[in-house]
Amino acid sequence: MELLEAIKSRRSIRRFTGEEIPDEDLKTILNAAIRAPSAGNLQPWEFIVVKNKETKKKLARAALGQTWMIKAHVIVVVCANIPRTARYYGERGKTLYCIQDTAAAIQNMLLTVHALGYGACWVGAFSEREVKEILEIPEHVRPVALIPIGKPKENPPPRPRIPLEKVLHFEKY
Repeated sequence: MELLEAIKSRRSIRRFTGEEIPDEDLKTILNAAIRAPSAGNLQPWEFIVVKNKETKKKLARAALGQTWMIKAHVIVVVCANIPRTARYYGERGKTLYCIQDTAAAIQNMLLTVHALGYGACWVGAFSEREVKEILEIPEHVRPVALIPIGKPKENPPPRPRIPLEKVLHFEKY
């Protein structure tokens, strides 16, 4: 499959079969994540893999009641280790670069999930405080996204995109 076509065919999946994902495939997904570019190659990402059903229920509640996440085989919580970037880039590293870097890692994950025939959804709507409490995340680490991953039970139609011509600028805005 051509790369652009593969990217175009990726969807956010919110319905899962409940089937397990082999650990080897999960390792492939996470290895793709750590291959993302990062400011100064500081790699601020941290990943928490959650398979426990009770913990997934708590995360779903912390994610504004998005209970569909519980059926995913795993939820990968992607975090930014803020001091890892801030120590070199200061405030900009703390408030921007570590978020950009983890976002790049997440995109690598999502594309790899899709390439392996699984489904996932990037969940950004959640209480950071609650997620930190549930997973005992230290103060200097910020949860950036919850990524439920599993065998898809749906194949939603493509969502509309703003045409390239409307968002593309040359030389100046």
